[in-house]
Amino acid sequence: MSGVRELAEKMAVVVCCGSGGVGKTTGAAAIAVEAASLGRRACVVTIDPARRLADALGLGELTNEPRKVDGPWPGELWALMLDTKTTFDALVTQYASSPQQAERIISNRLYRNVSGALSGTQEYMAMEKLHELHSTGRFDLIVIDTPPTRNALDFLDAPRRLTRLLDNRIFRLLIMPTQSYLKMVSAATQRVLRTIARVVGAEVVDDAVAFFEAFEGMEQGFRDRAQAVVKLLSDDATAFVVVASPRRDAAQEAVFFADKLIEAGLGVDGVVVNRVQPAFGEREPVLAANASSGLRRLLENRNQFTALAASEHRQLAALRDAAGEAPIAYIPMLLDDVHDIGGLDLVRAHL
Repeated sequence: MSGVRELAEKMAVVVCCGSGGVGKTTGAAAIAVEAASLGRRACVVTIDPARRLADALGLGELTNEPRKVDGPWPGELWALMLDTKTTFDALVTQYASSPQQAERIISNRLYRNVSGALSGTQEYMAMEKLHELHSTGRFDLIVIDTPPTRNALDFLDAPRRLTRLLDNRIFRLLIMPTQSYLKMVSAATQRVLRTIARVVGAEVVDDAVAFFEAFEGMEQGFRDRAQAVVKLLSDDATAFVVVASPRRDAAQEAVFFADKLIEAGLGVDGVVVNRVQPAFGEREPVLAANASSGLRRLLENRNQFTALAASEHRQLAALRDAAGEAPIAYIPMLLDDVHDIGGLDLVRAHL
């Protein structure tokens, strides 16, 4: 593969992962722009609540539904910003047996906490949104800007984590109050619940029991969906791109991500390194003896930038090794931040 751009041309899903602050959102958008430039229908999903991407795409705002972006490309470009709770609410509504059951869950205080703040929920909803968009068949390519997380596999493990919760013995007990089985074990269960209530409060326990009661009958739908997400992530048409910057800590984090993807059997299909210091040639210019002081200062600046570029090159050595044969795109330090389609096009040109 000659470059990261070929992922935009051939893949159905591109998952961009990496630590925060390395330009992951911009990299994901640039891959989607490249796909649109190749005549494909592309959608980029960002989790960044800042308006940088919306501004760069010429949009006032992004919502949880795809919004078309007009631009000078033969294909189509769509974008959305993940809303974790709205996505979770839509899932509950889909799998509930009735509008009343959905309302009981959505209005439950425990659910409101789980859907908005529980660790891992954002990662799971990012994968759910990916599955939802892929299932519609509307797009040739979906690019996911995953949440920044130290655990490189949080977004991959989120579907499995939900399945483990649904299979948990305590969960199974708590969804039994409407079933005859609980009548046989109610005394023991009630003792456990009373003990928990003394620690966390009876109101919290009541919310938990009501939540799991309301969830009854919906487990299989969530379990099937989680398995479908895992299958999609393992598909040959899904690619994983590690996004990094040449900072020492960011480069080390990128190596960690790459290693974890390889351990999971998924591999690294591409690397994007943002804000790289451009080199100015290996040979140092020779100045004439009568060169001006201004020219000598310029040469000194050039030598300092060259030394910085060499330092970055050394810091990225471990990442190049971890990437193996995967293509690496180096995005140079631009004169300005990416704040419009023109800036995204500059980034795209380096893919």
